[in-house]
Amino acid sequence: MSKELEKENSAEKAFELIKHNLFDDTVLGIGTGSTSNFFIKILIRENPNIKGAVCSSKVSHKLLSNSSINILQLNEVHKIDFYIDGADEVNRRLELIKGGGGALTSEKILANSSNKFICIADDSKLVDVLGKFPLPIEVIRDARSAIAREIIQMGAKPVFREGFLTDHGNQIIDIHNLKIKVPFEVEGLLNNIPGIVENGIFAKRKADMLLLSSDEKVEIITTSK
Repeated sequence: MSKELEKENSAEKAFELIKHNLFDDTVLGIGTGSTSNFFIKILIRENPNIKGAVCSSKVSHKLLSNSSINILQLNEVHKIDFYIDGADEVNRRLELIKGGGGALTSEKILANSSNKFICIADDSKLVDVLGKFPLPIEVIRDARSAIAREIIQMGAKPVFREGFLTDHGNQIIDIHNLKIKVPFEVEGLLNNIPGIVENGIFAKRKADMLLLSSDEKVEIITTSK
């Protein structure tokens, strides 16, 4: 089975699990990336009668705009019932690295605002220790070089993502070879560096459920927060 089909299967499973809890006052949060795109296609196909959806990026917004689903802003809603998103890496404690597509700040805001965060992924994203995938951080433009020097002092390699701006108009540094033994601690340490808007470690607000697709099945993994 191809990885694309595995991604689609995990997205199908996510909709199957929530479809009986979708009501006219339900608000969904929609992530960004190739796996989330499959969920968007399913949502358009099924066209549930819900209040609407909040998108984590302009890309997701554009895909969902080709439907009758009402697209909402986070400031317009009191809560997000379900947030559905993929991951660049995930461990069995449901801690994640996200932000390969550059939408990490909005993704983290939506995850934090959700009652239930469901991560959908294929089994290639499962790791024992986070950090093989370069960790994205969103940074204020004028602070980029100063932040890079701090990253070097941490023993890691910062790589500026040239020619890319986030939806918030900021820049991205991808951190290579960063040791992430305790994700919660590293997440907080990075966000205490002035000029870092957000980093791609999701440990303070990790996923509530992981739908991990393989050749054989979609495994449902849950853990306490």
